[in-house]
Amino acid sequence: MATKAVIPAAGMGTRFLPATKSMPKEMLPIIDKPVLQYVVEEAVASGLEDVLVITGRGKRAIENHFDYAPGLETFLQESGKPELARLVREIGDHCEIFFIRQKSQLGLGDAIRLARRHTGSEAFAVLLGDSIIDSPPGGPTGLRQLLNAHGVTGGSVVAVQKVPREWVSRYGIIDGEPVPGRPGLLRLRGLVEKPSPADAPSDLAIAGRYVFTPEIYRCLDHVTPGVGGEIQLTDAMNLLAQERPVYALAWSARRYDIGNRIEYAKCFIDFALKREDTAVAIEEYLRGRLREPRPR
Repeated sequence: MATKAVIPAAGMGTRFLPATKSMPKEMLPIIDKPVLQYVVEEAVASGLEDVLVITGRGKRAIENHFDYAPGLETFLQESGKPELARLVREIGDHCEIFFIRQKSQLGLGDAIRLARRHTGSEAFAVLLGDSIIDSPPGGPTGLRQLLNAHGVTGGSVVAVQKVPREWVSRYGIIDGEPVPGRPGLLRLRGLVEKPSPADAPSDLAIAGRYVFTPEIYRCLDHVTPGVGGEIQLTDAMNLLAQERPVYALAWSARRYDIGNRIEYAKCFIDFALKREDTAVAIEEYLRGRLREPRPR
């Protein structure tokens, strides 16, 4: 079973400029918690307490966030705010977090290759650092669902979710065959990166979570670099699927792609409506705004 999580968080975040000129997109807040903290908490809630974060130039704020801040903690204690001091202290206490830097922007596949020495010959999970997964209350996390599927099949597993047909050109789309007796599980025939709606083999899009067996590294080594010299993870997955079973799981969860401004806004609103301290006020505000004429 996988025991380690790898979180690629080295992208430039150009779709969120100018905010990401000085702030990593993974540190954009959802209410009062940065995106990457939600991702790390999902790994921990799924049973993984060894986390490798792959960062890039200008992303020191990520390391600082998960480090201790004695000065801030002392200030909060002396200001009569011990609960806030505890909250700040516990951010990085729930798992062992390691960091490595992707020195050149050579794509997601290259970022994952950097985890080879950390994960060794074990299976491992990959959680994209700019995706928040919201799982049904009381049920297993999205990642836990993938880990369970890996435990049953022994193969690599990728999470997928249905998207509107007109959106398939935004995502990696899978071509798969249902596994008998395993609802929601498909064996991959292949993946297509951002196909046209007419050419897409399905409406099931990769959803930002994976569990890989270590053979993925060999496949990444054999992938030919594409546009911009980038190593495409989907190319390596296609290669792996030709050699051994690779699966896709249509899970019970929702993905928020924080690299997309509309999805970021939806995530912010949805999470505000879930919290006891914000739900009533936000709902009243939204109802009032919807009654007003739409600005022109």
